[in-house]
Amino acid sequence: MRKFLFVACFALLGTLGLAACSHSQNQAETTTRVTRPTDPTDINAWGNYLKQIVEDNLGTISNSPYIYYVPSAQNPADAATIGRVQEQVNNMVLGTVLPGNMVAVGGPSSATTAQVLETAFKSAAPGSFKGVVVLFIGDKADEAAVKEAVAPSGATFKFAQM
Repeated sequence: MRKFLFVACFALLGTLGLAACSHSQNQAETTTRVTRPTDPTDINAWGNYLKQIVEDNLGTISNSPYIYYVPSAQNPADAATIGRVQEQVNNMVLGTVLPGNMVAVGGPSSATTAQVLETAFKSAAPGSFKGVVVLFIGDKADEAAVKEAVAPSGATFKFAQM
């Protein structure tokens, strides 16, 4: 009986040790940071980068955030894509975003991203975004203009430096 207890305790300690090792390995994997992509056309890299920034800024938001990627205007195809993104963001602003949600917008060109947000929030009804967090992912130089454009909507403005 003693041998059985000894073997059982040894097995339990071994299992706990492996679990702790696995847990620390998982923590190391989740703390790997994605750096800002250098290629403005690498949509997958930008998607991963923006997702990481959004996750870092969620705070108490428990709903899935609305994330918009605004490409840089490097060629004529990008201009058409920016137009589609502008239309999506405009429709989101005109539609209903319930309190407790986050809207995050970012992309390789901070100035272009800022322009999309400023244009969209011109049509926001006063107080229509109360309880909603708007996260602008861009450069410090564009923060003030976007914050001013978002303010009348009543949204909580957040800024994340790229």
